[in-house]
Amino acid sequence: MNLRVLPWEYGIRNLLRRPTRSLLTLGALAIVSILILVTVGFIQGLTKTLDVSGGKQTAIVFSINMGENLEYSSIPMSSGDVVAGNVAGITKTDGVLDVSSELFMGTQLQLADGSETFGLLRGVTSRVFRVREQVSITEGSWPEPGEILVGSMVETKLGLGAKHLEVGDAIELEGESWKISGRFAAGGSVFESEIWCRLTDLQQATRREDLSLVAIKCEDDAAFSKLELFCRQRYDLELQSVAEREYYATLQRDYAPIRTLGWTMVGLISIAGLFAGLNTMFGAVIGRTREMAMLQAIGYSRRAIMLSVIQEGVLLGMGGAIIGALVSFLWIDGVAIRFTMGAFELKVDQIAVLAGCAAGFVMGLLGSLIPGIRAMKQDIVLGLKSI
Repeated sequence: MNLRVLPWEYGIRNLLRRPTRSLLTLGALAIVSILILVTVGFIQGLTKTLDVSGGKQTAIVFSINMGENLEYSSIPMSSGDVVAGNVAGITKTDGVLDVSSELFMGTQLQLADGSETFGLLRGVTSRVFRVREQVSITEGSWPEPGEILVGSMVETKLGLGAKHLEVGDAIELEGESWKISGRFAAGGSVFESEIWCRLTDLQQATRREDLSLVAIKCEDDAAFSKLELFCRQRYDLELQSVAEREYYATLQRDYAPIRTLGWTMVGLISIAGLFAGLNTMFGAVIGRTREMAMLQAIGYSRRAIMLSVIQEGVLLGMGGAIIGALVSFLWIDGVAIRFTMGAFELKVDQIAVLAGCAAGFVMGLLGSLIPGIRAMKQDIVLGLKSI
């Protein structure tokens, strides 16, 4: 009798015959999958944060030769009016041009408990909501003089726990005490890591009369071109313009080495998991040498036995991947972490889950394939005599 494959239940029962070893291997592979999901979640979270930060119709005008360093940009206070008065194609809301003059800077903050930390501060006017459409106040109200708005990710950026900056609390910055009037969300963009206040208040506190940038909402691509042409022609203004999406796309390229490092770590973690699977399956296969020889003696082909061994390894690998995905969805997805421009949330999305499941499958496959091939090369007679 020559049966082509062993019953599916045979491989499952073999795993249950060694519950301790199987559970330890499953746990190790689950940990590997969690580490992979965390790493891919980091990459996806950083990428998404920069992707959603730029408005489709928004252009920014700032000082020439500043690169990506908007906090070092300095342009005249009149820049917004000059650009608005000379460039066609700027959108209007209630008859007013959608132009937002902003002062952006990093500064030292002193919290209520006396500790100091570094935060990002942006001085804005009420026109900012016409240009930054993804921003909305979720709690409290627009700040009055001496008040500030706090982004939903500011606690993470400042290294604080959740709910440390509530509406009505006060923090000290630029030598003055500021009351929190509200909180805002910005669709997961970098703005959520910032503290916003009235532009005039920030200028008075810092004794500055300039701006960092002007954000402008354009009607179409032609308006972007007109704005760029105006900035190039007016050498005396020393301005440059760029579509906000292009600006954050440039930052994406700057962070490309970090993403490359992340995917390299995924590969190294997978290799570590592969060795864990190899170690377990080698022990399992070698301990069943006599059993496998007996299966060949009663008519099962080496290919069928090999397929059963691979089935066991893949079941362990995919089981670990599923456990890792469940743990990641429950406790890792949405976890906020800091980076240079602010903070972002880990995203365990489809790509992260696919990477975790693919790694689990490969670890299970290769972890069982190599020891299985070695065992199948042994002579049947010698296998039956083994102890």
